[in-house]
Amino acid sequence: MDDVAVAWLLASTALVMLMTPGVGLFYAGMVRRKNAVYMITLSFIAYILVSLQWVLTGYSLSFGDDIAGIIGIGGIMPIDIFAIYQLTFAAITLAIITSAAAERMKLSAFVVFGLLWTTLVYDPFAHWLWGNGWLAQLGALDFAGGVVVHISSGFGALALAIALGARKGLGEYSMEPHNIPMTLLGAALLWFGWFGFNGGSALAANETAVRAIIVTNTAAATGALVWMILTWTSGRPGSLSIVTGAIAGLAAITPAAGFVSIPAAIVIGIVAGLICYRAMLFRINARLDESLDAWAIHGVGGLWGTIALGIFAKNGLISGNTSLFVSQVIAVVVSVIYAFAVTFILAKIVDAAIGLRVSEEEEYVGLDISQHGETAYA
Repeated sequence: MDDVAVAWLLASTALVMLMTPGVGLFYAGMVRRKNAVYMITLSFIAYILVSLQWVLTGYSLSFGDDIAGIIGIGGIMPIDIFAIYQLTFAAITLAIITSAAAERMKLSAFVVFGLLWTTLVYDPFAHWLWGNGWLAQLGALDFAGGVVVHISSGFGALALAIALGARKGLGEYSMEPHNIPMTLLGAALLWFGWFGFNGGSALAANETAVRAIIVTNTAAATGALVWMILTWTSGRPGSLSIVTGAIAGLAAITPAAGFVSIPAAIVIGIVAGLICYRAMLFRINARLDESLDAWAIHGVGGLWGTIALGIFAKNGLISGNTSLFVSQVIAVVVSVIYAFAVTFILAKIVDAAIGLRVSEEEEYVGLDISQHGETAYA
């Protein structure tokens, strides 16, 4: 890479790294005050765990020499800008899945689960699509992580939530967000960092990076507007709904950002807003305690965006070509099944070995005190 490309990727690495604590703030504001420190800390722990796993094994598993299209192999991570940039992607993916851990998962269980999940779910996905694995060989595309990041974490979060079981007292007493401004700040950091997430995935400071950033911003604004309208028609437009709609638009545009036009980004944002909103309502009505909606937003948004790429790209369905669309559908089906099934199995293994949940007493007291011996507010 030339010096300009390296500089842009260094900046993008910093932007994406900031998204991980952004996820922590986004989630922490939506839980009860007795669990705020715990949620922020989970994101930091996700970054710490992946930082070490990535340099020792994760990078080579994802981007090493291909073995039958399934996984990579190689030595320790090189001193390379692409390698450290990709580390930040792996870290935020594990941070997103902490949505399912909210207010009830043992810290020790998360550490063990996180290392296993990153190695057995994230790394294979990264290799399949970005490391010249079998989905890439099939022709499937994922510009910045619709499958690798969002489907893996979203459907993984759903499986983990089912394995954990619902929080005690769900539906019996209030579990309202304790600090909405904190969530709004987290959303702002995510939106800001997403320019490095998608723009940096061009791997150069070029026209593709500019396109990616413009359509990313467009889809985010569109998703936010859709959620604002949906909540306004049934009452008042909640700020939490508005920023959640923006995240839905961001998740959906991620796989397609380098390949689609502004009008396509608007359509992607509209559809993402509608289907992610309906997915959230379905999750609530089904009493699935995937507490902070990683599945409804990241999982469903990433699924739609991956398919939308096959529709709106220049060589996609709307241009009369079916091969890319078929490849995208195959990638979605396989990744959804794999992410959900392997995550559920890993969760059950960890549960059998050391237990997933804190005790009922620890859950009642709150995980800030029971897991960290700290409180968020004096």
